Amino acid sequence: MGQRNQDIIDALKQSHLFTSLTDNQLDRVYRHSQIVKLEEGQLLFAQGEAVTNFYMVLSGKIKLFRVSPDGQEKIIELVPQGEVFAEALMFMDQPHYPVSSAALSETMVLGIDAANFKAMLSDSVGTCLLLLGDMSFRLRKLINEINTLTLHSGTCRVANYLLQHAPDDQECFELEIAKGVIAARLSVKPETFSRIIKHLRGEGIISMDGSRITIHNRDALKALSLV
Repeated sequence: MGQRNQDIIDALKQSHLFTSLTDNQLDRVYRHSQIVKLEEGQLLFAQGEAVTNFYMVLSGKIKLFRVSPDGQEKIIELVPQGEVFAEALMFMDQPHYPVSSAALSETMVLGIDAANFKAMLSDSVGTCLLLLGDMSFRLRKLINEINTLTLHSGTCRVANYLLQHAPDDQECFELEIAKGVIAARLSVKPETFSRIIKHLRGEGIISMDGSRITIHNRDALKALSLV
């Protein structure tokens, strides 16, 4: 097996969805997959297209989104390196992608043949349980996000986002995606996001230099995340 092939299989092993697969099963997944390279902004699949693959992000970051009738883009999820997405669609009666998917930067994904993987599940009870656990986790995550978006203020959402992306052992971190994308993910307008950031800076809770955020008062930010 070539080094590149082994690198991909090693990447698969890092995902909890594939951890219980045997070497033969991992090789089968690899043989029925393809690497897709995307430029920033390039579409991977569009809402309504037939489901053929599910995907794992090998590098970069993917956004899943829908566009409203009035042309507004709603970001459903941001998928980082190492994460799998669209796997639950293997079991839907209406096999079409319910969202669109595009690269937020130069991105490489592994497209895994959904029909072949589904057939392999019949031989692996452990993988079925892992997939069930994965979908349950995503469901809980989505319910929590819906609660946050519907029950909390814009300031609370921004504070939560900053805390989630700030390591506990350090106060400085980089915003890895554009502010407009973050605003769309939090369901606030870009100008609202900028106004909240300006307020947090004015209160001395954070400072910002380009895309670099420094948290000066984590306790205050945590208090705002509960409002």
